[in-house]
Amino acid sequence: MDTALIPKLSLPDSFDSGYLEFNGILPLEVAEGKLRVAVAGEPAIEVLDDLEMSFGVPLVLLPVSKEELLDGVRRAYAAAESVVELVKDLDGVVGTGIEGSDAPLADARDLANQPPVIRFVNLLIKEAHEARASDIHLESTRDGLHARFRIDGVLTDVPSPPKGLQAAVVSRVKLLAELDIAERRQPQDGRIRVRLEERELDLRVSTVPTLYGESVVLRLLDRGGRPVALEELGMAPETVDRFRRLAERPHGIVLATGPTGSGKTTTLYAALGLRPRSAEKIITVEDPVEYHLEGVTQVPVNRKAGMTFATALRSLLRQDPDVLMVGEMRDPETAEIAVQAAMTGHLVFSTLHTNDALSAVGRLLDLKVEAYLVAATLEGVLAQRLVRRICPDCRERYTPDPQAVALLANKPVGNVTLQRGRGCESCRNTGYKGRTGIFEVLVVTDEFKREFGGAPSLPRLRDVAKEAGMRTLREDGWAKVQAGLTTVEEVLRVTEH
Repeated sequence: MDTALIPKLSLPDSFDSGYLEFNGILPLEVAEGKLRVAVAGEPAIEVLDDLEMSFGVPLVLLPVSKEELLDGVRRAYAAAESVVELVKDLDGVVGTGIEGSDAPLADARDLANQPPVIRFVNLLIKEAHEARASDIHLESTRDGLHARFRIDGVLTDVPSPPKGLQAAVVSRVKLLAELDIAERRQPQDGRIRVRLEERELDLRVSTVPTLYGESVVLRLLDRGGRPVALEELGMAPETVDRFRRLAERPHGIVLATGPTGSGKTTTLYAALGLRPRSAEKIITVEDPVEYHLEGVTQVPVNRKAGMTFATALRSLLRQDPDVLMVGEMRDPETAEIAVQAAMTGHLVFSTLHTNDALSAVGRLLDLKVEAYLVAATLEGVLAQRLVRRICPDCRERYTPDPQAVALLANKPVGNVTLQRGRGCESCRNTGYKGRTGIFEVLVVTDEFKREFGGAPSLPRLRDVAKEAGMRTLREDGWAKVQAGLTTVEEVLRVTEH
């Protein structure tokens, strides 16, 4: 099968892991009135009859290998055993009244503090960290709470708690984040700090009310991690050289652009690592502070206290900085102050949400920055995306779709042999493991400034940038596909716009 075997239902006590492994079966989900069951080999008729009687619906058998089935059973029961305990321990305690938005506060708090609920939430966080997930999604649906992990930028299903525990699990997360569990009609934001073995994690928690109850997203930030060096980001040598020269400029604005979760802040941390911290005053304004940087003054945004990017930046200019990093340039006021700082001899790093490097110029104009100020202060823009790496444990050669290759390479290439991941236990049967970046660097040259001052078209500016050595995101992606680092489909997925 193409994805990991993960049940989306609660199994009766009689179907323990030993029984499933011995008989070569794994119930996955009830869909369209039928029970989908992964089977290895040919299970006994009485085993299948038992399944059909237990769930009360017809079966759909999905043949898998013995290894896939055993891996699925073991992965499912790593979390499902705790879920089964929840059902046992809370049998008769979870009533139908607790699921609604009007559930009594005392009941919700009591359930949230039940040991099985505590164990389930702790296990969920632990498994997410071990799976290298960046986010945990707990989505309230008609059928209960649906749990998913975002791994390498893609959402993956994981075992969910029983429907009766929906409110208890959400309340447990809100208690840990010090949120108001009685408030279920307004969005809330909070933070949780947990220790897993020798690692310390910060979890950003966001809750929103939905049609079927509250949905929660937890963003995992590893405080024990270290900033990544510029050479570790996956840039080509010439890209490293171009961006290094930008990061070492004495003043001006250097931007990193891309969608949320594309690694912009990580790149800016790497850029700060190139500065002589012992000889310069470096200050960052972040939301939140993701890594601790030795020798750098880091200021967290606190909107409740009135500490926004703009107010923080205005105050920090009086702290005699040499280098400033602004987590995001999201409003005209922040952009105006950043431009003033660059004009007065400071180097400013920041991020924007744009599709490519050239679009950052237009975005600054949208933020009410005058064109002559953009030309005077902007030194360069790095646009980036994160693509999944081919799993090294199940790498294989294949012939991709010629049309997809032509789309990525911007020309007909014909039949070529490339690499992809077949799918294995190590990569959770996705074919990918880990991520790397694809980049394009726009260096604002004197010719670019002259063209920009004449209000040219974007195609002309793009031509000028390419003449100065800019390689586009897709060109960099195609180079990484040819090097066997990622796939055609993956680069197209993240560069479609």
